[in-house]
Amino acid sequence: MAKKRVFISYDYDNDKHYKNLLLAWDANKNFDFYISDYSADVSINSTNAVAIKSTLSRYINQGTVFLVIVGKNTHKSDWVKWEINKAVGLGKKIVAVKTDRGNTSPSELMGVGASWAMSFTYDAISKAIKEA
Repeated sequence: MAKKRVFISYDYDNDKHYKNLLLAWDANKNFDFYISDYSADVSINSTNAVAIKSTLSRYINQGTVFLVIVGKNTHKSDWVKWEINKAVGLGKKIVAVKTDRGNTSPSELMGVGASWAMSFTYDAISKAIKEA
């Protein structure tokens, strides 16, 4: 079976270390999916936002799975909200994983058929992606 292409959506200011852990797992040959690492570290309302949205749209569309890392402040991230809405609009399979069970999920994840990894572990995330 071909590896799934995974686009990662996360709160750039607060959850880069979780994204980096996923990238480290991806570097391991035993990891069974490919991660696209494209991040936007500018305001969604900046003058660069139009170009960034165009690029992100292309990368989200190229992905097989859209993975959302739900950290403590993710529900406040306008970029994550925009990316989730774009993934839903493109009909992408959505997988979400909370870094802590108490984290608030972005409302954009509700009612869109997202699959959930029940913990931020290799096994849980890998299983959720395989089943997506």
